[in-house]
Amino acid sequence: MFLYYLLCAFGGAIIGVAVYILVYKLISKGQADALIEKAKLEAENIRQQKELQAKEKYLQLKSEHDNYVNTRNHELKDRENNIKSREGQLNAQSQELQKKSRDLDSQKGQLNAQKARLEDKISEYDKLTAQVNSELENLAGMTAEQAKKMLVENMKAEARSEAQAYINDTMDEARLNASKEAKRIIINTIQRTATETAIENAVTTFPIDNDEVKGRIIGREGRNIRALEAATGVEIVVDDTPDAILLSAFDPVRREIARLSLHQLVIDGRIHPARIEEVVSKVSKQLDDEILETGKRTCIDLGIHGLNIELVKLIGRMKYRSSYGQNLLQHSREVANICATMASELNLNPKIARRAGLLHDIGKVSENEPEYPHAILGAKLAEQYKERPEVCNAIGAHHEEMEMTSIYSPLVLVADAISGARPGARREVIESYIKRLKGMEDLAASYPGVTKSYAIQAGRELRVIVGAEEVSDSQAARLSTDIAQRIQDEMTYPGQVKITVIRETRSVAIAK
Repeated sequence: MFLYYLLCAFGGAIIGVAVYILVYKLISKGQADALIEKAKLEAENIRQQKELQAKEKYLQLKSEHDNYVNTRNHELKDRENNIKSREGQLNAQSQELQKKSRDLDSQKGQLNAQKARLEDKISEYDKLTAQVNSELENLAGMTAEQAKKMLVENMKAEARSEAQAYINDTMDEARLNASKEAKRIIINTIQRTATETAIENAVTTFPIDNDEVKGRIIGREGRNIRALEAATGVEIVVDDTPDAILLSAFDPVRREIARLSLHQLVIDGRIHPARIEEVVSKVSKQLDDEILETGKRTCIDLGIHGLNIELVKLIGRMKYRSSYGQNLLQHSREVANICATMASELNLNPKIARRAGLLHDIGKVSENEPEYPHAILGAKLAEQYKERPEVCNAIGAHHEEMEMTSIYSPLVLVADAISGARPGARREVIESYIKRLKGMEDLAASYPGVTKSYAIQAGRELRVIVGAEEVSDSQAARLSTDIAQRIQDEMTYPGQVKITVIRETRSVAIAK
């Protein structure tokens, strides 16, 4: 019985499962049909949209194609009209050329007839000439060739004689005129060039408000004035002269640095050795900028353009140099103007002449290769900075130390002589004095360990500053003796020269 119930239950379960599966399949089939139907509708909608888009694209492309075809048709029609127009023009030109060809054929026939007549006349002329020549040969007793040679020889001799006489007269006249013209050009040039008389000083006066400023400049136990003299290489003379201090040095650059430094220190009020060194360094840089500005301003005033910046700096340095007491920059400007004036009179390029005249003494302010003469050194500098060959030659040959290959070289030579020879231009005594002081400084600077050397008190004292790390105290004592002995043996000087060797050690620390 239990088994029967168990079998019934199992059979009922199987029938339930079968019914569930049948019902599930029926339901799933209905959902699938619905999804398929929905998909078909969406596909139909998408197909219709794509057909509409394709039709729109087709219409757009068709419109663009029609426009393109119309445009090309118009262009072809215009080209066809142009071709027809050109064809008509060519036909007209062809007809005109045919007409000209017929005219030329007619003229050619006429020319041929004239040529035939001329040939007949030439033949007749040749016969008459031969007959005349035959009669002349019979009368003269020589052939025509012999007579021709004799006539040519006689004409050659006469022509030589006349040509030589003409050449001699022309050369004499040229020499006379050249001498007169050269004198006229030089005189006119000198008259048209007006410059100031150059007088160089070795002393600059620095004005002060009262004697209290003198004491501050001197400092405690003279430390300020010693620091200022050591930094600038200028002797500072503080005496009984009221409201003034004298700055003495043969180098104008040093005097200018000392003057500007003193001016800033007095205005600032802080005067001590550290501040003095700071101000002197700052003023030195400012003076370098001023030198460059002076060079630029000089070039602008003279209308000279395109100079290398290093040459412009050398021109600015001329302001602080002298040549036999004559300010070098003023001398160079004067030479430049004289060269330009003479070049204009001689129909040469005045710009090139002015350029060569301005640069002719740049070798004097260069610190490179001092063993060369200043003219040769100047030519090398100009060549290094890409100046024209004629300018370089004019610079190097203005003292005839180089062969003159440029037409501008004699102009610079003459202009330099004119500028230096005029009354009041130069003072030989100052130049020799400056050379003596410079020689003292160079002699001292040639020793190892020497950092700076300054000739002061008009050459009666030479101060030599040495590095404490390189020169000991005993070596400093021997150095002063050696320098004194060399000056005594090699140089000529009045009176006595005191050599002071300065050696100091500085220890600097900064608290932050």
